[in-house]
Amino acid sequence: MPGTIITITSGKGGVGKSTTVANLAVALSLLGQRVIAVDADIGLRNLDIILGLESQIIYDIVDVVEERSTLQNALVRDQRAPALFLLPAAQTRNKDDISPQQMATICEQLRGMADYVLIDSPAGIEHGFQNAITPADRVLVVTTPDVSALRDADKVIYLLERDWKRQPWLILNRYNAPLVRNGEMRNIDDVLDILAIDLLGVVPEDSSIVLTTDRGYPAVYDKRVFASTAYLNIARRVLGQNVPLMDFQQPGFWTRLGRLLRGK
Repeated sequence: MPGTIITITSGKGGVGKSTTVANLAVALSLLGQRVIAVDADIGLRNLDIILGLESQIIYDIVDVVEERSTLQNALVRDQRAPALFLLPAAQTRNKDDISPQQMATICEQLRGMADYVLIDSPAGIEHGFQNAITPADRVLVVTTPDVSALRDADKVIYLLERDWKRQPWLILNRYNAPLVRNGEMRNIDDVLDILAIDLLGVVPEDSSIVLTTDRGYPAVYDKRVFASTAYLNIARRVLGQNVPLMDFQQPGFWTRLGRLLRGK
């Protein structure tokens, strides 16, 4: 059965899109799926670093397009995951070196090799975005709750619906429940009112994510990282499972203990 192509995009850079792609790819693999992650951010290659595969790259997606490598030879296998591969971006080329049709052709080949093909789209709405969206069966938009990220996400959603006839799903990243309870951050309902699309998952703010990203060890591998549960839940929803959102409404244990000790 042909695989599903999912593009993960965002309007604004720095919202954790590539981190989301890496963790979702690993989570789907851990759940028994064959997964190929495609870095479509040509010239600004980062997905290989987050996955910890940068030292294994020999060929990249431009090498495949220009026939210096076969598609199979360009794929890098992640030995820590059951069936996860990376098709890396070219670091010294630019986004115009691949056309949307060439990207679609490559992804159609990958569709026959995996259950899920995850495309890490460049931020913004230029040529690289078009490359990433063209082959997609589904599109996930990643944003944080801050106003600039939401405005850019809203623009991307509008273009996806108007020009690409896609109905994207939302992943809300870096959700800080204490700030929400203090009225310093928009809550989930506020974000959904602004963007008016279906919610696939919420990833909580977690300082451990920075460390796992720098070490090339996606957070989903480590059950001690709070956000790992969120990524696994998102992966299960991608597979069609009915998984409730994590409970962000109640204060955590340490917050409750601190209040108790302070007599509040």
